Amino acid sequence: MARSIRRRDLLQAAAVAALLTGCTGAPGPKPAPSSSADAPPSASFRFATPAPPRGLDPAVTTDIESWRITRQVLEGLLTTDPETGAPAPSLATKWSQSSDLLSYTFTLREGIRFHDGTPFTAAAVKANFDRWFAFTPALRAGRILPFTAVFKAHADAAQLSVYKGCTVLSDTQVRIDLTQPLTSFLQALTTPAFAISSPAALTAGTADVEDQSAFGSKVSRYAMQPVGTGPFRFKEWTQDRVLVESSPDYWGPRGQIAQLSFVVFDQAQSRLQALVDGRIDGYDAVTLDNIETLVRKGFQVVRRDPFSVMYLGMNQAVPFLQNEKARLAIASAINRDAVIRPFFLEDTKPAAQFVPPKLNGFNQAGGFPSYDPEKAKRLLAEAGYHGEELKFCYPLDVTRLYLPSPEKVFAELSAQLIRVGLNIKPVPVEWSDGYLQKVTAPGDHALHLLGRYGTYADPDDFLSPLFGSKTGEFGFFDAPLFSKIERARGLPEGSDRTQAYQTINAQLAGSAPAVPIAFPISAVAVSSRVDSYPTSPVLNETFNRVTLKTS
Repeated sequence: MARSIRRRDLLQAAAVAALLTGCTGAPGPKPAPSSSADAPPSASFRFATPAPPRGLDPAVTTDIESWRITRQVLEGLLTTDPETGAPAPSLATKWSQSSDLLSYTFTLREGIRFHDGTPFTAAAVKANFDRWFAFTPALRAGRILPFTAVFKAHADAAQLSVYKGCTVLSDTQVRIDLTQPLTSFLQALTTPAFAISSPAALTAGTADVEDQSAFGSKVSRYAMQPVGTGPFRFKEWTQDRVLVESSPDYWGPRGQIAQLSFVVFDQAQSRLQALVDGRIDGYDAVTLDNIETLVRKGFQVVRRDPFSVMYLGMNQAVPFLQNEKARLAIASAINRDAVIRPFFLEDTKPAAQFVPPKLNGFNQAGGFPSYDPEKAKRLLAEAGYHGEELKFCYPLDVTRLYLPSPEKVFAELSAQLIRVGLNIKPVPVEWSDGYLQKVTAPGDHALHLLGRYGTYADPDDFLSPLFGSKTGEFGFFDAPLFSKIERARGLPEGSDRTQAYQTINAQLAGSAPAVPIAFPISAVAVSSRVDSYPTSPVLNETFNRVTLKTS
C-alpha cells in the first residue's frame, strides 16, 4: 500500500512539475531570436523510440514510428498550427476554396528544392497526387492506405472516389478538385501521408514496387531512402538506427540539431536506463513504471493532450461475435478503471466512445455499456453462449503510445472476461512478427488489443478508417452505418455535422463492433540538455523546433 501511495504522489508531483515547465501538452515555447539562433546547427541528438519504422514512404504506411521519421524529411502543402491545431502554411503559403466546395487552389512557396536538388513546383505536387490516385489493387491489398481512407477509392474505381484530379495552373499554383464536399480535406493534408516527395526520387526508387526487405518489412527502394524538402535530409537506415542530418538549404528555421539519430529500445526499462546513462537525449512512450525514476532523477516529462483511443477489437467473422448481445456482454464485462489505473499515465480517462473529447461530435452521453458483470452474464446466456473458445490476440515486446503495457493490459482484460464465463485462449504475437497485419486482416482472431492515434483534428479521422467500410479487423457489414459516416464527412462545420457524429457514436455504442477503453495520455522524457521539446497531440513534432540549453 505504501508503494501505491508513493507512486500516486510522485505522479501528482510530475504533473505539477509539468505545469510549471509548460509541459502539459501545449506546444513548447518558440525559440527567442538571438545571435546563436542564426548559427548553423552543430549538435547531435539521439532519440529512442519503442519500435522501428516499417518503411519511410508515408503514403503507404500509417505506422507512428515511420511517420515520426518522415516528418523530419518530408513536408506537405499544409502543416498544423502548434497553438491551435488548425491547418497552417507549409509548402503552400495560401489557399482558397471554390464556392461549390469542390475545388481548392494552392499558392506554393517559391525557390524551394528537394534534397536531391530538383525543384519543388506545382508539377511535383501533381506527380504525387497522380501517384496516390493510381495506386494499384496489388499495392493496396491487405491494408487501407491513407489516400484510400480519406478519398475512398482510386483511379481504377474513379466513379467512387472523392478525389477527382490535380491541375497545374502555373509553376506556383495548383488546383485540387473533388467529386463531393469533404469538410476534413484541409485537415487531412496536414498528415505525413500527403507529404510531397521528389518525383525524380520516386521514379529512381521505383516507389510503387515493394521488392526490398527492410528489417522485417517489404518496402520499395524509395521507402528506404526518402527525399523531401524538410528540415532534415535522410542519411541512412541501419539495423540499429535511422540517421538524418540538418538540410543546409532548408527554407525555414534549421534549429540547433545537425545530426539526429532515432534508435530503437523496445522495452520501457531499457529506454529509461539509456536516458539515465546518458546514451540518449530523450525517448517517447513513457510508462507508469518509469515515472518514479524520472521524477526522482529530475528528468523532464513532457506530456501530450490525449488524442488517441485504445480499444478491444471484436471480429464478427467469428460466428458467436455476430450476435449483438454477445458483443454487448463483452462490453459490459469490462471495468475500464481497473485497466487504466495500474497501467496508464495519470489523467488517462475511460473511453465510452471512439471520438476524443476535444473533437466536434463527441457525445457527452457516451453510450457504451458501463461495467456490469451480472448484465454481462445474463447477455451471454441470452446469446446462447456454451463455452466456445475465443482467441484473444495481444502484442509482445512493444510499447505503443495508446497501449503502454500490452501484456499487463491483456492479463487484466482477459481476467475480467473469464470472470463472466468466457473461454479465452491467449494468442501472444510479437509486434515485429506482424501483429498489426494479423489482427487487421481477415482471419479467426476473435478479440484483439489495438488503438488509433489521431492524425488530424476531425472525427472522420477516427470513424471512417475504423467503421466506414468492411474491414478484416472487425469483419462486419453495416450499410446504414457506412452511409451515415459517408454523409457526415461531407457536412459543413456546424450543428448538423456535430449531431450527425453524435448519432453515429450512439449507434456504435448500441451495436458494439469494438469496445473503446481509454483515451491515453502519452509523454516524452528528455535529458537536462533539452530546454524545450515541442509536443503535439497529433505528433507533429519536428526536431528543428527542439531547443537545447546553450550553457
